[in-house]
Amino acid sequence: MEINTTAIDSYRALALQVTCHAVNQASDRTQARSLMQQTINRLAQQIAGSIAFIGFDCRLIVLPEYFLTGFPMGESLAVWAEKACLEMAGAEYEALGKIAQKHNIFLAGNAYELDPNFPGLYFQTCFVIDPSGSIVLRYRRLNSMFAPTPHDVWDKYLDCYGLEGVFPVAKTAIGNLAALASEEILYPEVARCLAMRGAEIFLHSTSEVYAKTLTPKDAAKISRAVENMAYVVSTNTAGIANIPIPIASADGGSKIIDHRGIVLTETGTGESMAAFAEIDLAALRRDRHRPGLNNLLSRQRFELYAESYRQSHFYPANTMLDKEVDRKHFIQTQQETIERLSKLGVIGNG
Repeated sequence: MEINTTAIDSYRALALQVTCHAVNQASDRTQARSLMQQTINRLAQQIAGSIAFIGFDCRLIVLPEYFLTGFPMGESLAVWAEKACLEMAGAEYEALGKIAQKHNIFLAGNAYELDPNFPGLYFQTCFVIDPSGSIVLRYRRLNSMFAPTPHDVWDKYLDCYGLEGVFPVAKTAIGNLAALASEEILYPEVARCLAMRGAEIFLHSTSEVYAKTLTPKDAAKISRAVENMAYVVSTNTAGIANIPIPIASADGGSKIIDHRGIVLTETGTGESMAAFAEIDLAALRRDRHRPGLNNLLSRQRFELYAESYRQSHFYPANTMLDKEVDRKHFIQTQQETIERLSKLGVIGNG
């Protein structure tokens, strides 16, 4: 992405915690699209009200994971693609773009998305819409248990988008933005590859269990912030409605963490705009330019690790390239990987 020279050194960001109204029970695509539009209508009101409360220096709003649809619960790839997945230039993005335009904000979120280059598949996509209403960042989740990823069609995906398309960073007026999806906060390599490309603010759309005790994901959020000297804006759902799982199972704890690992703000459960805080880009950049023990980013020695990564083969690439698969594929591939690593002595004998 081209660098925007009209930089804003300080502004407010909001992790907007809202309920996900799932579309699993929709009878067809038309009904699912109607439910999505109802969600967008609610969001338009919630965003307007939140900005009125926080102030018009609120320039970045991050929405939860799959906030328009929920997640597939047994639907085949084809059924979920038809019912719940967005077109890359579809009406839902256009409607969200109008909200961003109206309020002069960067609006980030996460959705299941179709790609004409990969018929029969879909990707879980993190996106950022800028104040003009244009999508300036599109990141496809790389680690998923039950959804296709670019790694599953790796060779063709690189041909289509290149490595910079795998690890995109949008250089904008409010900083260098990058996205992480849900449990990918637990994969330090993803954040690191984005930091290598200049990421300053990680936009983390998630839907996860919230607890008063420190969870693995919450520990990882602090770790990703500290080790990459970057902000983390993490937005959780306020529950998922219209599925058999109890609604509050993934509810609460949206937060913003600064580049020192300090939690600036955190909300409890329920729909909330309480998780907002200042993003002080000038302070982040000063610290990144300051020599010393705490400048972890400048002290990285990547050559030390490159050969170990190059020699190691865990979860295989290209397992969904040029063939149809069903949902059993995901767990079967993981089981085969575990068996192979066990035979190699990498994970020990079960």
